Amino acid sequence: MTRGYQLEEIQKKLIDVLTDSKTGLSGVEISERLGVNRATMAKYLNVFAAEGLIKQKNAGNINLWFIESGTEQLHFPDDYFHVKEKLIEHMTSGTQSQVYHLIRNCQHSGATASKLVTEVIIPAIEHIDDLYLKAKIGKSESKLFHGMISNAIQILGLAPRESNQKKNVIVLSADRSGAPYAKAASCAFGSTGWQVWELGDMSDAIDVMYDLDLQKFLTRIWKQKQGIMIILVVSGTEEGIKFFSEAVNSVKPKFGKNMHLAILSKIKKPGAKAEFITDDFENAINWAESVSQSALG
Repeated sequence: MTRGYQLEEIQKKLIDVLTDSKTGLSGVEISERLGVNRATMAKYLNVFAAEGLIKQKNAGNINLWFIESGTEQLHFPDDYFHVKEKLIEHMTSGTQSQVYHLIRNCQHSGATASKLVTEVIIPAIEHIDDLYLKAKIGKSESKLFHGMISNAIQILGLAPRESNQKKNVIVLSADRSGAPYAKAASCAFGSTGWQVWELGDMSDAIDVMYDLDLQKFLTRIWKQKQGIMIILVVSGTEEGIKFFSEAVNSVKPKFGKNMHLAILSKIKKPGAKAEFITDDFENAINWAESVSQSALG
């Protein structure tokens, strides 16, 4: 960067000066306060505006830059708990724009997508489900909140990333209740370099032909059988766990030792045959990474 400045340093200073200004600042004023030449500062301002961190408004012949209400310089890992509380607060009050702005703010402040999923998104999904089970919210609010979470996950998924073609994972939900968790898992895997196939709610695929369908699908996406393939089944029902674990196990011999099955479920002792069964989201991610390291070195 010009004169040794790092993007994060400029961002922090910019948030500080714009937070202190109630009316906004011109590009000239910002460059003077930050000690950055005008041309370089203009490039930074355009980058941050494109990312949604700052906005521009016209005041006569002057363009003023300002920051959205609620933007703050967050510090991770210390602020994950703070962000979780803020997300739930914005979500349950129905302020969708603040939910999305908070997620973007976290990205600008250096939070990792996988940690945001495990420390913020998953607790938020669990909070929604708990409110619904306790009849504190109805179906309409539940759908609204889940929609906000889904959009927040999508924002996280838009960040540039590279995938390792030897680290493959299929994520599916055996029922509708598990779909938000499966979407979150897909985001977490993708953010850490996995090649992800997110199938979503597969409850309509529970039939006698699914084994053949799964085999054809695996043959298409994992032709060379490079690296490893993990199938993560997310389920809230014993029926779903039983069906999909049996389907996966029936085709495993055709794909070799580098194909693995994991189950993520709150059901105690589901009685399914799988290499890894857990009710903890982060444990599933860590197990997958461990398997990957053992297989790929």
